[in-house]
Amino acid sequence: MEVSVLDEADQMCDMGFMPQVSELLDQVHPDGQTLLFSATLDGDVDRLVRKYMNNPRTHSVDPPVSQVTTMEHHLLKVLPRDKNRIVAQIAAREGRTILFVRSKYRADTISEQLVQAGVPCASLHGGKTQSVRTRTLAKFREGRIQALVATDVAARGIHVDGIDLVVNIDLPTGHKDYLHRGGRTARAGSSGAVVSLVAPNQRRMARRLLSDAGVEAKQHLVNPGDELLTEVTGAKEPSWEPWIEPPEPERLRRGRGGPRRGGYRGGGPRGGYRGDRPRGERRGEGGGFRDGDRRGGFRGDNRRGDRYDAASRY
Repeated sequence: MEVSVLDEADQMCDMGFMPQVSELLDQVHPDGQTLLFSATLDGDVDRLVRKYMNNPRTHSVDPPVSQVTTMEHHLLKVLPRDKNRIVAQIAAREGRTILFVRSKYRADTISEQLVQAGVPCASLHGGKTQSVRTRTLAKFREGRIQALVATDVAARGIHVDGIDLVVNIDLPTGHKDYLHRGGRTARAGSSGAVVSLVAPNQRRMARRLLSDAGVEAKQHLVNPGDELLTEVTGAKEPSWEPWIEPPEPERLRRGRGGPRRGGYRGGGPRGGYRGDRPRGERRGEGGGFRDGDRRGGFRGDNRRGDRYDAASRY
């Protein structure tokens, strides 16, 4: 083993993978090359540097805490009762938008509710198979969906051209996650904006988060349908008619002349195992934004361990 590359080095350490990482790096030849990559290199990364690297060189595109000149930051103060409608109006805007939430359950629920509101949308998180995530990103890149509701799994290492707005529906847990989320827009000199939605009892936490990230954000008090909301985010009223995804174009199997067929059961329109929709992608169940959702949705019930402030349920 002559070369080792550790991508998202700080995240690997923060998530408790130091023993596994160390075990792998122990197998690299002492004279081999080791490279660590991340938007932020701090914390336990120093231990890796001291143990495995000799006179390392640091290469940086931007400082670890950076104010990208082509990126705007906004703090939108919203009332909990208005948050769901404001999210729907922002998601219905023209252009590609990524909306970040804390949990897989939240991502699926909010995505389904946006679809019911008429927004071409899908969710992306670590609970989906690699093939589903690949297809979802392809739809997003090709413009077949305009909004992506994602957990922090999408904040690192994923590049899609033309994302001009990142929305923090749920605030990230730390300033590094804020920077990684925001890094999905204003890439390679393009312009973009990062918008964070905060309830009254979250404002102090939000200001501290932005301060730690070295970011100065404009603060606005907004209500659904405000001109200011449209000016900052491009928000518009959705159709409130459920969006029905058009069928995917037929793809030819490599090396064969016909379209993909079946699996063992072959009973569905797309056939076999490929035709089964993975869990979490069923649409049209439960309520929407206006009718309520038995599974919690924006009002944030505590299923699957999600914790929310009782004063800011949404």
